[in-house]
Amino acid sequence: MMKKKLTIFGKFDFITLLITILILFIGLLSIYSATFGNVTEVDYFKKQMIFAIAGLIIMISISFIPPRYLAISSYYLYAFSILLLILVLLFGKTINGNKSWFYIAGFGIQPSELAKVAIIMAVSFYLNTGDKKRDINDIPVLFVTFAFVIIPVILVKLQNDTGTSLVILAMLIPILWGAGLSPFLLFAIISPIALAIISFFSSTLFYVALGIVIICLFFFKRNLFLSILVLVINVAAGLSVHFLFSKLAVYQQQRILALFDPTLDPLKSGYNIIQSKVAIGSGGLTGKGFLQGTQTQLKFIPEQWTDFIFCMVGEEFGFIGAILLITLLLLLILKIFYNSFNCKNSYLSLVSASAGGLFLIQTVLNIGMTIGITPVIGITLPLVSYGVSSLLSFMLLIGLAMSTYRHREVYL
Repeated sequence: MMKKKLTIFGKFDFITLLITILILFIGLLSIYSATFGNVTEVDYFKKQMIFAIAGLIIMISISFIPPRYLAISSYYLYAFSILLLILVLLFGKTINGNKSWFYIAGFGIQPSELAKVAIIMAVSFYLNTGDKKRDINDIPVLFVTFAFVIIPVILVKLQNDTGTSLVILAMLIPILWGAGLSPFLLFAIISPIALAIISFFSSTLFYVALGIVIICLFFFKRNLFLSILVLVINVAAGLSVHFLFSKLAVYQQQRILALFDPTLDPLKSGYNIIQSKVAIGSGGLTGKGFLQGTQTQLKFIPEQWTDFIFCMVGEEFGFIGAILLITLLLLLILKIFYNSFNCKNSYLSLVSASAGGLFLIQTVLNIGMTIGITPVIGITLPLVSYGVSSLLSFMLLIGLAMSTYRHREVYL
C-alpha cells in the first residue's frame, strides 16, 4: 500500500487559524465601534485591519519555516530586541509618560512587544540546544534563564512602562513550568509573591496562607534547611509589604490604593475602570447593539480602543458577546497548549507552552482590569485591542504555535 504523499497543507493548523481569524474579526468590529464618529480616530481601524491581514500572512509563513531555522535565529532576535529597548530609551517618543515608542511613517512601534517573543525563543533555544538538553533545575541554568528575562524587564521599567515589565516578569512562570522546573522550586518562587499580595489586603488571610505554605512544605519532604529557608522568605515577603508601603509618600500610597479601589480617585486613576464597569453592566444579556452603546459612542472612556476594548464588547454585544470572545480566547490558548504537549520537538514545545502562558496571563489581566478585579496596568487584550506592535507580536507567537503543530514529529 502506497504511503499518501503529504501536501503543503497536509499538517496545516486550520483550527488555530480559524480561531485567530474569528478573534481578529471581533477585535476589528470593536475598534470600529470605539472609534466611530471621530474623524481623527477612524484611522485606527484601517491600520489595525491592514496589519491584521499582514499578520495573517506572516503567521502562516512562519508555520512553514523548519524548526532549525527558527531556533538558530533566536539569539539574534533577542539581541536585536535588547538593542531596540536601549535605543528607544535614547531616541524614543514619550506617550502618556512612557518612553516606549518609535514613530516610523506614522506608525508607533513598541520594542517591548517584540521582546516578549524574543525572550520566549531565546530561553527555549538556550534550554534545548547543545550536546544535551539543559536541566532547568540546575541552579546555574536557572540563573541564566532568569537573566534572559530580567534584562528586558529592567530596560522596559526604565521606559516607565510598569505594566509591560510586570507581564514580561510574569512570563517566567509559564517558561519555568514548560521547561520542567520542579514543583518545589516553582512553589518557592510563586509563594512569596502570593503571600506579599495577600498580606497587603488582609493580615488574617496572610496567616491562613502561611499555614498552607507550611503544610505544602511538609508534603514536599525536602531537607529541613531548604524548607526553613523558603518559609523565612515567605514570612519576610508578607511582613515587609506594609513596612515598605509606610515608607512611601502619601500621594504614592493613594495611587497604589486607587489601583485596587478606583472609587478612591474617581475622576483620575479610577475613572476608566468605573466607566468600564458601567458599560459592561449596562450591556445586559444581549447588549445594546452594534454602534448603539452609550458609554462607547459618547466616548466616556478615553482611548477605549486600546486597553479597555473589552467593555465595548460587553456593552454592545452583551453577556453573550463577552462570553463568546472569552471562549474563543480560551480555545486559542488551549490549542496552543495542545500543540506544545503533542510536539516531540523540545524547542518548539517550550516556545508554545510559554506562548500559551503569555496569552493566558495577558488575557486574564486585561479582562480583569476592565471588570475591576485586577489593577489597571495598561496592557492590551491579545488580538482584540488596537496596537500594531501588540497585534504582530501575538500573531508571531501564533505562527510559532502553528509551526509546533506542523513540525510536531520533527526532532530538533
